[in-house]
Amino acid sequence: MTSEAPLRLSKNGLVTDGEGWFVVNARESRWRDEGPLGRYCTFEGKRRFPQLGININVLEPGQRMGMMHREHAQEGFLVLAGECVLIVEAEERPLRTWDYFHCPPETDHIIVATGTDTAVVLAVGARGRGIGGGVVYPVSDVAARYGASVDSETADPTEAYADVLAGLPRSRFVEYLVGSLPDLG
Repeated sequence: MTSEAPLRLSKNGLVTDGEGWFVVNARESRWRDEGPLGRYCTFEGKRRFPQLGININVLEPGQRMGMMHREHAQEGFLVLAGECVLIVEAEERPLRTWDYFHCPPETDHIIVATGTDTAVVLAVGARGRGIGGGVVYPVSDVAARYGASVDSETADPTEAYADVLAGLPRSRFVEYLVGSLPDLG
């Protein structure tokens, strides 16, 4: 029988560091503020989930979920609110509320919020970056138009995000920003 993992109240919201099942509301969980990369909730504590990552990303217009990249694990993205542009394999695709993007391993991709309203994107990914390597950040002319491309290909995230991280505080954990998540019902 699997036991319940205890939740603890961190300075910025609820997290769990233990093994087992748990239930936590995203509005009560700890969030991260990544500046131009938006805010997101991982539901994780000090230890990452070993098999599956899940994030709720809140992006203001023009913010992106990261830099153009590809990885060895499958991912999926569901737009819960707002409008975005998906850049996938050098093509732009508009995304709107309830659009789903299935992303197989080794697919170049990034999502950028567009429109006038906040976008909310649910991101789910299999853990597997360590299998045969990690994430690669390729050069993309299309992604560069949105500020989401590196200048030269790298597998080093500190290099890929150097400009973004330089302007952020060391600790980017924050509380949920009231009103960030829409009331769906």
